[in-house]
Amino acid sequence: MNTILTEIQRVFGEHGAEIGTAMAETGYMVLTSIVVAVLIGLPLGVVITLTRAGGILENRGVWLVADLYVTVFRSFPFLLFVVFMIPLTRLVFGTSFGTVAATFPLAFVAVAIYARLTEQILLELPNGLWQAAASMGATVPQTVFRFLLVDGRSGLVYALTSATVSFVSYSTVLGVVGGGGIGDFAMRYGYQRYDFTLMYTTILLIVACVVLLQALGLKISRALDKR
Repeated sequence: MNTILTEIQRVFGEHGAEIGTAMAETGYMVLTSIVVAVLIGLPLGVVITLTRAGGILENRGVWLVADLYVTVFRSFPFLLFVVFMIPLTRLVFGTSFGTVAATFPLAFVAVAIYARLTEQILLELPNGLWQAAASMGATVPQTVFRFLLVDGRSGLVYALTSATVSFVSYSTVLGVVGGGGIGDFAMRYGYQRYDFTLMYTTILLIVACVVLLQALGLKISRALDKR
């Protein structure tokens, strides 16, 4: 036990600053993905729900384009997608390397993941909710903001929590384009240098962050659940 503690102290003593920087890079990538997922993925999920066959704004053309985006970007192997996006990333940012540029492809996937989860949450809402909104003469915006999002808020928060865990996992891949982050740090300074104590320590940090995120998300979700 003392040996393990001594090794962990060595890791933080030698690489504390680098670990802090790597955690900050991961935090940036994940937080940016969350913001993009909420601002774009949530509305996209609503659009897919409303324009699907039988929806209150049924529109096959709009639904097909929106649903195709989600399906393609969710099914694309992420590592290959990052490489596939390099030309566009370089066009937008002037480079395909670095944390900011590496977050670009992750944002596309974040939108697709949360849009699909949003669709699933909204479709699971009771049919009576849609009927109540229609019987009260609610407009489409009123139906969305006063009925669907209000009644589905608990599930949407929980879904965002699950999506965030995926974002953390995906962020570890972005080291291939110089994105940095704690996963890339574990590979470069731990695995490739055969410093397995460092590697396992950083893995535990990632797991601890995921556990905390899940606990926080679950707590907020339960607080919002008024059923």
